[in-house]
Amino acid sequence: MYSSPQPAAAPLATPDEFRAALSQLAAGVTLVTVHDPEEGANGEDVGMTATSFLSVSLEPPLVLISVREDSRMDEVLSRVDTWAVSLLGEEHKALGSRFAMKGRLSDRLLFADTPHRRGPLSGAPLIDRALATVECRTEQRIAAGDHTLLLGRVLEARVPDPGGNPLLYFRGGYRRLG
Repeated sequence: MYSSPQPAAAPLATPDEFRAALSQLAAGVTLVTVHDPEEGANGEDVGMTATSFLSVSLEPPLVLISVREDSRMDEVLSRVDTWAVSLLGEEHKALGSRFAMKGRLSDRLLFADTPHRRGPLSGAPLIDRALATVECRTEQRIAAGDHTLLLGRVLEARVPDPGGNPLLYFRGGYRRLG
């Protein structure tokens, strides 16, 4: 049996060191959305830009997202078990920035001029011209530091219009392929 050496009280990386190291990893940019039926007369849509999205399993189809624990998204996803992810293309750079801003406009105003359709299974907004969309049901919530990890079963996955290039995040900014 292999046993790795255990250093005595090894220091942890600081948040700045950790952020600098992970900025070297290019990540696809997504928009995670949910429809909150309990908010207002017709409910409210909530969205957040995320690069922390990954495939977990093909059978069953599972994905994982990471959501800051003190966010509006985490609060809504603690009550609503269906949500969607739109994989953004290069043309969605401004959209990615808008949904990532702190102190931003209300989600209601952001969605008002964001071209989207409603997901048939989740009721969540699906961004028009996204490279792909998935609708999910939460299978498991996992507390992890200052975030909540949501393991989602993929209910439906679509590639509406094959082609186009992904919107990437690398070294603290949006990038293009090539």
